[in-house]
Amino acid sequence: MSEEQTTGADTVVYVRLLDEGTDVWRPVQASALPDGSFEFAQPEDYDPQAESWEFPPHAKVRCIATQLDDGENGLVAVARA
Repeated sequence: MSEEQTTGADTVVYVRLLDEGTDVWRPVQASALPDGSFEFAQPEDYDPQAESWEFPPHAKVRCIATQLDDGENGLVAVARA
């Protein structure tokens, strides 16, 4: 978690989509938790029949900071918290 990230603040975390045939990442709003993990929100348009997330909405996850394909830095969910 970066120094400017505060507990409870909304941030974007990327979750891997399963069964896509290639690496696909979906941006999801998440809240920072006191232990450094994040909890996913559930987007209004979430459809588990259309997308299979590695970690579902409301999951508490551990993240790593990484460089994304567009060259920007972002947080990627890597494990359940």
